[in-house]
Amino acid sequence: MAFRADDPCDALKGTPGYEYCARDNDGGGPPDGGPPGPGGGQGLTDGAAGNVRDLADSLIKKIIDLVAPKDTWAPEQADSWIYQQFLWLGQHLAVAIFMCVVVVCALTAWQGAPRLKQMGASTGWTLAAVAGMASVPGVVMLLNKAVSAAFTVAFDSDESTLFTVIRDDMKEAADADNPLSVLLIFAALVVALAFAALVFMTRNLGILVFVCIAPVVLASLARGGDTSAVKAWAQRLLGLMFAPFALLLVSPFVKLTEGALVMDAVLLVAADALMLRMIFHGVPYIGPRVAGAARTLVERRTDNPLARAVVRAGVPDVYEQETTPRGPRTVDTPRRAVSQDTGVLFAAYGIKRQQRPGRLTTESAVAKARHDAARTAHITQARREARAAATPSTPNPRTPGAPTPTPAPTPAPVPNRPNNP
Repeated sequence: MAFRADDPCDALKGTPGYEYCARDNDGGGPPDGGPPGPGGGQGLTDGAAGNVRDLADSLIKKIIDLVAPKDTWAPEQADSWIYQQFLWLGQHLAVAIFMCVVVVCALTAWQGAPRLKQMGASTGWTLAAVAGMASVPGVVMLLNKAVSAAFTVAFDSDESTLFTVIRDDMKEAADADNPLSVLLIFAALVVALAFAALVFMTRNLGILVFVCIAPVVLASLARGGDTSAVKAWAQRLLGLMFAPFALLLVSPFVKLTEGALVMDAVLLVAADALMLRMIFHGVPYIGPRVAGAARTLVERRTDNPLARAVVRAGVPDVYEQETTPRGPRTVDTPRRAVSQDTGVLFAAYGIKRQQRPGRLTTESAVAKARHDAARTAHITQARREARAAATPSTPNPRTPGAPTPTPAPTPAPVPNRPNNP
């Protein structure tokens, strides 16, 4: 394989390293027509800063692609093999429920119009449920593409968004020539990329699960139009779909940090905490476990107070399903959340489940006891003082050492006997 002698970077053509080689002093100059350095190239410092900017720009694009991807792991059409199994189950379940309704209405036909109305409602809801089962994958895919496009447009077209300001500040900010500021924002982008990967995994797994169980949930409509299970399922699914827009909450503060890379890095760290909070609250079941594991990993690996403060702000201490409203705020454990949603689904099918008692887990009980130790001691002392103040102080006439008088025995009750004539 022959190479040209006048271009030492010819061997790297077609690879990402070609641009870096072309920016070197000995290379052919910057490929984008940038200002040449002394000696025909850009210079070592300028070339390194340009490379870092390119890497930061690629990280920003990767973060956006992970937070709001164009494609998901959920099936695109109803003919997918994994979805066909749930579709078959949901359709047969809806038909079975409808046949049960018809039999019940036939046995109670003497009630007249109410039973005819129930059978008509069940017929319409069964047709709507069977038609909706096949359309769920396509609707979810179109909605995901719309969310991804809207998120990308919101972060690329508007000049007041975080990533757009970071791109501009890396070129025109007052501290853009400071390598430390550039490396600081680069490190913040790397951390944001890790959080974006967590968001990507939890969102895709959650969407896949909710799309697959859609036929079973929609089949409950055949019973007569009970939409409670469908509403709960739709709320969870829409929460997963629109979760990336939580990052737009930091946009009002972008103007305050414009022109300073260090402040951009601080705001990006705040956005990372918001992303972690989004995992904790926006993604059901999987999110709390992932967020808690991320906080535990950070706290075990580092003693940096700033890093610990960020993860604690993103994943606060909570008690699972407290029975009292006071104290720290509470969230449902993943197992309890699953139990509540399955209870709603069974109720839509007419099956009554026994509610789980509202008790704390072992870890939460220990944490609650430690948190309320001072309060419990204060309440106990106040009760003792109140009890002592309410008890009357009677003088004791007995002399010390005198035997305690024994009370007289109570006579046994005389049984009532009937009068003999």
